[in-house]
Amino acid sequence: MISLVTAHPGGAGHAVRVAGAVCGRGMRRISARPTLIMPVLLMPLIFVIGFTGAFGSLTRVEGYGTDNVYNWMAVYAALQGAVFAGVGGAASTAEDIENGFFDRLLLTPGSRLPILVGTMGYSALRSTIPTTGVLLISALGGLSLPGGLLALVATYVATAGMAAVFCLIGLAVVYHFRTMRSMLLIQVVGFSSMFLSTGQVPIHFMDGWLHAVARVNPITNVLRFARQGFLGDVAWSTTWPGLLALGGMALVAGALALRSLRSLES
Repeated sequence: MISLVTAHPGGAGHAVRVAGAVCGRGMRRISARPTLIMPVLLMPLIFVIGFTGAFGSLTRVEGYGTDNVYNWMAVYAALQGAVFAGVGGAASTAEDIENGFFDRLLLTPGSRLPILVGTMGYSALRSTIPTTGVLLISALGGLSLPGGLLALVATYVATAGMAAVFCLIGLAVVYHFRTMRSMLLIQVVGFSSMFLSTGQVPIHFMDGWLHAVARVNPITNVLRFARQGFLGDVAWSTTWPGLLALGGMALVAGALALRSLRSLES
């Protein structure tokens, strides 16, 4: 990998090679250590089984949005899996920092941005595993696709985006604290941000401070975007707010991660 990234340290081609090498290394790590993916896959599957049982009766309440609880909960569980995938991508960097490999990356010439992009790409690819697992298990329970193929496209785009966002959030923390233990903080942020959204019930079912928080939580728009094809047709009016939320979170988290990376170098 080092020989790859040290050749021709300038230009877009070099940046693509670096990002590809970082991403490929992460995927090879999963192949060599399959246990790395087990928590990312098992936790969202537990969410699907647990939440569909606990909230199944809500589908009989007028205004819930669907009469099939899998159509509501599957996407929520998939996005939870994507959050774990993003945290796992940042955790791999924390491991590289602790074992000294990341220092070798910092010795290579060129921009540091491809290192971030490669880790994001690894996290996004990693998110396809829990997303596919959740959808397959939910299909056995009766999941339907009113939105057709576009429903799946929207869900995979949303989960890949969420994985990239939480990878960047995790990297911002990892580059600062330089230890695997800092991942606990990101897990708390991930759980809290997902629970304080419309993951479990529609926003008009909420009241008080929870309604106010869910209304401004950008993940609410991501959920609407990812879930729309399971509740009806896919429409631009529910697509662009989700894409905007993902883009905004990625820009903010990316700026924080890049700033932390530069401070790590110094």
